[in-house]
Amino acid sequence: MPLLKVIVASTRPGRIGRGIGDWFAGHAAEHGGFDVEIVDLAEVGLPFLDEPEHASTGNYVHQHSKEWSATIGEADAFVFVMPEYNYAFSAPLKNAIDFLYYEWRYKPVGFVSYGGMSGGLRAVQMMKQVVTTLRMVPAGEAVTVFTRRQLDADGRLTVDEGLSASATGMLDELGQLTAAMSAMRSAS
Repeated sequence: MPLLKVIVASTRPGRIGRGIGDWFAGHAAEHGGFDVEIVDLAEVGLPFLDEPEHASTGNYVHQHSKEWSATIGEADAFVFVMPEYNYAFSAPLKNAIDFLYYEWRYKPVGFVSYGGMSGGLRAVQMMKQVVTTLRMVPAGEAVTVFTRRQLDADGRLTVDEGLSASATGMLDELGQLTAAMSAMRSAS
């Protein structure tokens, strides 16, 4: 089965992203179309980009970059679980992306976004510009968590039928994209 990496993009103390990521990873595992692994950027702990050469060379001198390259390189598809901060995506996510280049290419990506009034939709729109430059293909289906409505008093995600249906729809589309794009990866 193809390998889906669910990347939790917030590293902020007190964040809700890990809980949302855990829910989505569980849903993806039950979906059955992928082997699923969660990658938490708070646990990965990448420093601010510190490689002396451009990522497109693939010449990494730091062990953390080599490990990050292996983590991303083995994936067939991704889902970014991402907050919206100040109308944009988080700096740790952009930093994690910028460490690499070829490892991202020709792989599909889905988005589970969260935020107050917008549910993170503005951050997703900005991130689509970044991922398409890397020749990733974003899924049209997405999961949007409006935190003011979908978190309980303790800050835990309340999953309803609509949220589950959007997750299933995105996973179905990611499965189709993964199959279609595997030929592109093997040719490059």
